[in-house]
Amino acid sequence: MTSSPADYADPVPVRLDVQWIHGSRRRSRDTGPAIQVHACEEATFILRQNKAVHYEAPFLYLFCGADRALLLDTGATADPDRFPLRAAVDDLLAGWLAGHPNEGYELIVAHTHGHGDHVAGDGQFAGRPGTTVVGREPEAVREFFGFTSWPGQVVTLDLGGRVMEITGSPGHHAAAITVFDPRTGFLVTGDTVYPGRLYVFDMAEFAGSLDRMVEFAAARPVTHVMGCHIEMTTRPNRDYPAGSTYQPDEPPLPMTVAQLARVRDAARSVASRPGAHGFGDFIIYNGPCRGAFLRQAARLALRKLVSG
Repeated sequence: MTSSPADYADPVPVRLDVQWIHGSRRRSRDTGPAIQVHACEEATFILRQNKAVHYEAPFLYLFCGADRALLLDTGATADPDRFPLRAAVDDLLAGWLAGHPNEGYELIVAHTHGHGDHVAGDGQFAGRPGTTVVGREPEAVREFFGFTSWPGQVVTLDLGGRVMEITGSPGHHAAAITVFDPRTGFLVTGDTVYPGRLYVFDMAEFAGSLDRMVEFAAARPVTHVMGCHIEMTTRPNRDYPAGSTYQPDEPPLPMTVAQLARVRDAARSVASRPGAHGFGDFIIYNGPCRGAFLRQAARLALRKLVSG
């Protein structure tokens, strides 16, 4: 049966009780699929790249509407043999269209921001029929989504009854956006807010983005704050060292609106203090943080030595 735009207007319950793939202590062991797909509900999918394929292990989001789908981010690996993202998305959309036929169905490939671990798979979608790949540069992002006042403006993207709200959130990256989906209540925050190391390259922009994000969330029925990585352990202020390919003790991916406000307050509290600052379930890296990165490298080397 062909779906209509009205089918996407109301909120739906989502399933987030999932054990994510998290790599392997030794690469020779079975590490699971290159991409793990989780159906939150029939029209919303979260994909995670396996840490055994790339240590960044980003999360990607696929939202389906009546007329088109939106894929947010394309992962950290370009090679389709090692990271078959196009094939995974094609399979998901084929399954979706089997129950919701639409010969002119489109795909929009956009990004939470333009860092390499979020755009590497873009080339897999080159030449795909009915597909638009949005550029990673600030100008391309503003032009595609129709921003006339960046970054504070809220713009919409209609997927066919499923109207996403999008606003700018620079600070980690100049072209970063935050996306709200009223159907699931997801606020997708990219690398601005997630349970991990929040790298700040422009603190004034970052703090301003968080102010707007908290205000934005307070005015909408946000149920989950969804970032694009997990880097923390379940121990307060203890992260997995950068470059880890095995993370067996991860906290959940979703964060809360209250945690979002805590990130905002934390950023304000360390705005004038460069360095790495722990706040329990996230760490703010304010500026280059060379000493902190050297400690990260030493921790990773020790972890590899111990694990063999």
